[in-house]
Amino acid sequence: MRRLRQIAGITMVGAFALLVAPCLVKAGDAEQPPAKSSSVKKTAKPAKSSAAQLAAQPSVEQKEHRLILQVNANDAATMNLTLNNAMNVTEYYKEAGEKVEVEVIAFGPGLHMLRDDTSPVKARIETMALSTPEVSFKACGNTQENMRKAENKEIKLIPEAEVVPSGVVRVMQREEQGWSYVKP
Repeated sequence: MRRLRQIAGITMVGAFALLVAPCLVKAGDAEQPPAKSSSVKKTAKPAKSSAAQLAAQPSVEQKEHRLILQVNANDAATMNLTLNNAMNVTEYYKEAGEKVEVEVIAFGPGLHMLRDDTSPVKARIETMALSTPEVSFKACGNTQENMRKAENKEIKLIPEAEVVPSGVVRVMQREEQGWSYVKP
């Protein structure tokens, strides 16, 4: 039993060393090399600790947050909820100093959100587009074509909308690229 405890203790110390060693190596790399000696004596500045130097350096890689918001209902409350979600997310990450990108994807009956003639949120989208460029609006081309056939007229979209071939395919592609997906 005593021998087993010794082995466990040695194993724990070894595991700890494996975890801490890379951190110490990185911290050592961050230290400044000693200055070359010269004939004039300089007063030495107190050296910062390695941890302080690492903390003072800006993050090398900042995560970019990406969100898909789906609208597939011709319902003003759902459309406003979607716009509220988009604004809340962008404001949150702006305050945190982090990048964010939001795509509102409308298809099926939800395309009314982006139609020039029927959108109950047209003015709000226009305002958002000016103040919040992190939010973009995508319109399903399949739905637009089906509405054109059903109504026997061209379906004009608001200027802020960009047509994608298929709204559902766009959602799938974005998810495959690692985007988060929310259906308000």
